[in-house]
Amino acid sequence: MECSFNSSPLTYIFNKSLELGSFPSILKYSTVIPIFKTRNKLNMSNFRQIPLLISFPKIFEKIIYTRIYAHVVLHKILANEQYGFRSSLSTDNASCTLIREVLSAMNNKHMVGGIFCDLSKAFDCVNHRILLAKLERYGIRGTFGSFIKSYLTERYQRVALKDKTNTVYYSNWELVKHGVPQGSILGPLFFLLYIHDLPSVKAKNAKLVLYADDTSLIISPVL
Repeated sequence: MECSFNSSPLTYIFNKSLELGSFPSILKYSTVIPIFKTRNKLNMSNFRQIPLLISFPKIFEKIIYTRIYAHVVLHKILANEQYGFRSSLSTDNASCTLIREVLSAMNNKHMVGGIFCDLSKAFDCVNHRILLAKLERYGIRGTFGSFIKSYLTERYQRVALKDKTNTVYYSNWELVKHGVPQGSILGPLFFLLYIHDLPSVKAKNAKLVLYADDTSLIISPVL
C-alpha cells in the first residue's frame, strides 16, 4: 500500500510533464559544494564542483534515460570509438583497443605517434544550443524534444561554503548558461551525444579511442 501511495502522484507528475513537454521548474535548482583537489587553495579552478541533487528528479531522469538510450542503441547513433558510459564497455576495452593499435604499428616496423587529450571541466563546456540541435538531428524532437530543452535550460544553482565554525554561507541563485547537470543520470549520455561525431573528423592514418571526455589519437602509416 505504501509503495502504491508514493508511486501514484509521481506517475501523474511524470506523465503530465512528458505530455506538456516541460520539466518541473522546482526541480531545476541545485546547491554546489566546492571540494578542494590539490595545489593552491586560492585558485578556484583547483576545486571540484559537487552539486547536491535531490533524489526525486533522478527517478524521472532514469525513465527518460531508458527511452533515449534505447533510441540511441536502436539507431546505432553513438560511434564505435566511444567506450565511456556504455553498457558492456569499460576502460579495459578502451585500453585494449589503444594498445592493440600501437603494437600493430610497432610489429610492422612503423613509427607510431599519439596525442592524448583530457578536456577540463568537460560537462560544464556543453553548449545547450549545439546539443539541442544535435539531439533534433538524431530524432529527438517534437514534444519530447521540448521536454529535453526544458530539462536543460533555465537551471539555477548556488554555492554553499562552510567556515571553521560549521556556519554555512550561501551565494545568490544564478542562471546556469552552459553544461549538463553534474551528478545527474542524463548528463553523461547527453555529453556522449554532444561529442559523438568527433571520430568523423579525424585525420587520415589515425585511430581515435574515446572514453567520455578522454581522447586518444594514434597516428601511424598502417592505420
